[in-house]
Amino acid sequence: MPQPPSPLRPRRFTALLLAAMLPFAASAPAATAPAVDAEISALIADLRDSGCRFQRNGRWHDAKRAAAHLQRKYDYARDDADIPSAEAFIDGAASRSSLSGRAYRVQCGDAAEEDSRGWFLRRLQALRAKAG
Repeated sequence: MPQPPSPLRPRRFTALLLAAMLPFAASAPAATAPAVDAEISALIADLRDSGCRFQRNGRWHDAKRAAAHLQRKYDYARDDADIPSAEAFIDGAASRSSLSGRAYRVQCGDAAEEDSRGWFLRRLQALRAKAG
């Protein structure tokens, strides 16, 4: 027996994700610079290894699942556009849902939950200071 269509068809998801990634697109896609790629990969790994909870569209997920989700968004965006900076990735993909527009939230241990944008920007600053 055929399965009913999912409420979010792959083409609709693709269109929504592309719309969310428009800030990355200049004119023609180019390769994301290796230094930018390294920073974004480190941020995603930092989330994965953090043990924090990550809220997306009102539902909490563990850090590994959240990192896998952001990795998929990054892989998709990187295939279609030059991502000029880690900040552009944070603002364009790691701060809010491309489906609902709702801000992502992070909660680590007993700390208060916060928007993921601030969490990622602090992690990026620490990463750059360490590399510095």
